[in-house]
Amino acid sequence: MGRAVETAFFVYILKCADGSYYVGSHRGVDVEDRVHEHNAGAFPKAYTYSRRPVELMWSQSWTEADPAIEAEIQIKRWSRAKKEALIRGDIGELKRLSKSRTAPADPAKRRWPKQEG
Repeated sequence: MGRAVETAFFVYILKCADGSYYVGSHRGVDVEDRVHEHNAGAFPKAYTYSRRPVELMWSQSWTEADPAIEAEIQIKRWSRAKKEALIRGDIGELKRLSKSRTAPADPAKRRWPKQEG
């Protein structure tokens, strides 16, 4: 009897051939499958279609959809600099870029949870 494979919810950042970034999400076993679909042109109306090939720069998985969707929405709003800090794993720079000039930083108000597992 085989082991059941748990479906994950991924948020990912692709770097397009034109140097732009695309933030997306996917429900599946492997985010690499989704990258392959982008590169194969499976989504003719997608932002990535005319900007192929694309390269996976960052991904994170969750076991539930809601936090993944929240993270995707939040990251899509980020500046290029913040996305690049996330890609590099530069948490210090990400925090620095995240500081509001009009409101005090409050870690309790972070909008999406830490990576699971």
